[in-house]
Amino acid sequence: MRQSEDVTLLIHAWQGGEPNALDKLLPLVYADLRAMAARLLAGESATTLHPTELLHDTLLKVLRVDALQIVDRQHFFNAFARLMRHLIVDRVREAKAEKRGGDLERVDLIELVNLPLPHDIDIEKLHSAIDDLEVVEPRLAHIVELRYFVGLTMQDIAKALEVDKRTVYRGWAVARAWLQTQVAP
Repeated sequence: MRQSEDVTLLIHAWQGGEPNALDKLLPLVYADLRAMAARLLAGESATTLHPTELLHDTLLKVLRVDALQIVDRQHFFNAFARLMRHLIVDRVREAKAEKRGGDLERVDLIELVNLPLPHDIDIEKLHSAIDDLEVVEPRLAHIVELRYFVGLTMQDIAKALEVDKRTVYRGWAVARAWLQTQVAP
């Protein structure tokens, strides 16, 4: 049986309440999830956040969400990309909050984790715009999440979404144009 089929079966077993399913599932997906987190944090030496920490925070969030119904391997990785995005946005909001940090020097999270985002972008506006885009075109929202927040290449996104690379490039162009109109000052 192919690994993706094994993963899908284990996801169903885990969500069905089988006690050992998660123990069997994690070794099959852990390396891919950690690589996703590492790409997100690639090239950054100043941060204390490590890929393993980002992955574990995301895993804890997944385990706390009871209503999350994952249907297959692709949906599993898309859910992780989305949750990583939310963790990043939460950290940005925390950094902006005056009550946290006081007189400490503030460092822009986008710079800190080396995301492929423009430095002058309002991360909260982008987050809201991606949510709006998801209502209209869910696939385009996934492309944006995987590109901006996970740092995947177009080829990797095509594999993750199981579509042709040209489809991803077209979707990326449309999504970027739409987001620019939504996030523009």
